[in-house]
Amino acid sequence: MKILFASDSFKGSLTSERIVQLLEQAVEQVFPGADTEGMLVADGGEGTMDAVVAEQKGRIRTIEVRGPMGRPVQASYGLLPGGRAIVEMAQASGLPLVKPGERDPMKATTYGTGQLIRDALDQGIRDITIAVGGSATNDGGMGALAALGVKFLDGDGQPLPGCGADLARVRRVDQSGLHPAAAQTTFTVMCDVTNPLLGPSGGSYTFGPQKGADPAMVEQLEEGMRRYAALTEQATGVCASAQPGAGAAGGLGFGLMAFLRAERRPGIETVLDLIRFDEKLKGADLVITGEGRMDWQSSFGKVPAGVGDRCKRAGVPAVAVVGGLLAGYEEIYRHGIWSVTTTINGAMSLEEALARSEELYLDAACRLLRAVRCGMELGRR
Repeated sequence: MKILFASDSFKGSLTSERIVQLLEQAVEQVFPGADTEGMLVADGGEGTMDAVVAEQKGRIRTIEVRGPMGRPVQASYGLLPGGRAIVEMAQASGLPLVKPGERDPMKATTYGTGQLIRDALDQGIRDITIAVGGSATNDGGMGALAALGVKFLDGDGQPLPGCGADLARVRRVDQSGLHPAAAQTTFTVMCDVTNPLLGPSGGSYTFGPQKGADPAMVEQLEEGMRRYAALTEQATGVCASAQPGAGAAGGLGFGLMAFLRAERRPGIETVLDLIRFDEKLKGADLVITGEGRMDWQSSFGKVPAGVGDRCKRAGVPAVAVVGGLLAGYEEIYRHGIWSVTTTINGAMSLEEALARSEELYLDAACRLLRAVRCGMELGRR
């Protein structure tokens, strides 16, 4: 019997790596001697770089870059076999890097993300995937492109550093200094967000408030973004503002599509391809997946849905262990997940559940596997 493990982390309690170890223990208790294989999985957000680097046996490169509020930070990206790299923009421009009281998308910049991309290009990388979740920014990718050599000039012909407030100041775009290797490089934007750049469902209106923008600031950002988008599309000849995902990461998706001709792909689908999930699925009898909390959103680009869909196509049953269940979780059954088991086995506070996370996960995994074994015994009768 071959059992494959492919679970997201339980944020705040269990890493994907630790979950694999706990599942190995559970299988040894219920199916001693079974063949197991575990892999780290993420959906394009936090942990994506680590998961892909681990599965591809790549390596992490860390450099100093300009953080979202301009202060130096240490940020990492992954170097993968075959001249490829994976950049997690949250490493350099993420919201967790900014204290709640300092959040200000008018000042925040993606410059550090551009520095990571530039460093990868300087390392000879010609295939770069950028995961764009968790940003603190709303600069349309101006900062990142400035780091790559694009000049955004104000009315006096002076280059702008690239932040939310600079969107309204742009009068001309000069891309003649864009890193020369960009034209020979394949760029992929890993993103589940489908918002366009502009309008009520665009990046500024939808995500600006999460990053510290008040209503007046949102209006300023939107007005500036319209100017920036028009000048960018005129300079590049690429009309990307209405494309799904253009509004991701405060418009970074738009900037990457327009200047770097980046292709957008769903996060979980890209990760599963990068870790060669379909190849590892061959010969598997059961797949165990999961996430910290399962609700209606789990069916939209999250790890259990992505894994379940692949299993469904391959005819391999999949089950899930999750930390908790909320309204609409049952939608996951349409994605090839046969059963869902929660780690909570009694009345307890969140603090207790987090403190006992390993014990509770192991117990839940054993309960689930015993149910699977029961089903196998019934099938033999």
